[in-house]
Amino acid sequence: MRWLFLLLLVLNVFYYVWHQQEAPLRAKDVTPLSLYRSSQQDIRLLSETTSEVKEGRGARRQDCLFLGGMPRQDSISALQQRLAEMGVDAQSSTKSDLGAGYWLVVAPQSQRLLGDAPLQNLSKEFNELKHKILLCEGVAPAE
Repeated sequence: MRWLFLLLLVLNVFYYVWHQQEAPLRAKDVTPLSLYRSSQQDIRLLSETTSEVKEGRGARRQDCLFLGGMPRQDSISALQQRLAEMGVDAQSSTKSDLGAGYWLVVAPQSQRLLGDAPLQNLSKEFNELKHKILLCEGVAPAE
């Protein structure tokens, strides 16, 4: 009889531990969405900005595509040669807010040649390749 009691006691302890592991986690406190929206009222999508420029509502902004981030000059030269083979006009960039490495700026009329598929192919060919879309003239608007 003692063995049966000890067996039931061990089974109860096992059952308790097993159910404690399956217990649902407590719900986190969620901050209301309205608190986030007040600080982000001025954020717009790039497509919204482009449509405003096309409709004449916004000031004309010139966005440029920057390719690079490579640590060596010879790899950026190889990228520039590969882009020239594709018919893309790209020049060396000296913009300071791009980050470390060497960068190329793609001419605005050549950006249409570099869609998602060509950029993916280039990133497979050049391992360190990064791309950014930034204002050509800088942060301050030209007046």
